[in-house]
Amino acid sequence: MKAKKSLGQHFLIQPAIASRIANSLINMDGVEQVVEVGPGKGMLTQFLLELYPTLIMIETDRDMIELLSERFEHQGKQIIHANFLKIDLKSLVKKPFSLIGNFPYNISSQILFKMLDNRPLIPQMVGMFQKEVAQRVASGHGSKTYGILSVLMQTFYTVEYLFSVAPGSFSPPPKVTSAVIRLVARPVQIEPSLEKMLRNVVKLAFGQRRKMLRNSIKSLWTGILPPDDPSLNKRPEQLSVTDFLELSRRLISLQGIQ
Repeated sequence: MKAKKSLGQHFLIQPAIASRIANSLINMDGVEQVVEVGPGKGMLTQFLLELYPTLIMIETDRDMIELLSERFEHQGKQIIHANFLKIDLKSLVKKPFSLIGNFPYNISSQILFKMLDNRPLIPQMVGMFQKEVAQRVASGHGSKTYGILSVLMQTFYTVEYLFSVAPGSFSPPPKVTSAVIRLVARPVQIEPSLEKMLRNVVKLAFGQRRKMLRNSIKSLWTGILPPDDPSLNKRPEQLSVTDFLELSRRLISLQGIQ
């Protein structure tokens, strides 16, 4: 069965890599369910089912659903025909679950933001991404790849860059190298107002990443902070995740936001 370009399909064809990905999930107290996004032909699925017999698969391609149903007919899996980006995860899975998948490159950032929006349900994720995206998520401040995804994902998750995967490991081979990362939830509690401010600050700052924050986030600090405030005289890649959180807290406090 041929890959569909419109769905960004690149099928993993190396069993050893699939096994390594499946075994990258770590045991977490109270997290028993695993959800795989985009199982495709089931290369990763076969190893996941050995470890997690009640695996839930979310697949948008009906042809792949038929193939998966036949291939794993006698195993206790659940296959759901749906677009992961549109499905209501809270109605699908009632308890926290681990998310895993060889994610389509064309929606990888959207998958990460969906994960953020549902983070109480997703304490862990192991995913294959385009290497450039994986590096952005894992990068620390001071790096050229440090950006919006880095700050937001690292605010709530510990990110580990696990390994790279060459194009020849897929059919058809993509034009880029891939990489597998693992995200594990951090024990942080952030009120909605702080998260909203953090997202605004980060989006504005990295939207003009060559400018100092006094210019890029001017709409947020004018009349509240002095222009020579140390945080404002830096470019966004110079601020750590902690720095962004502290700046966001100060802005909320000074604006009197509850």
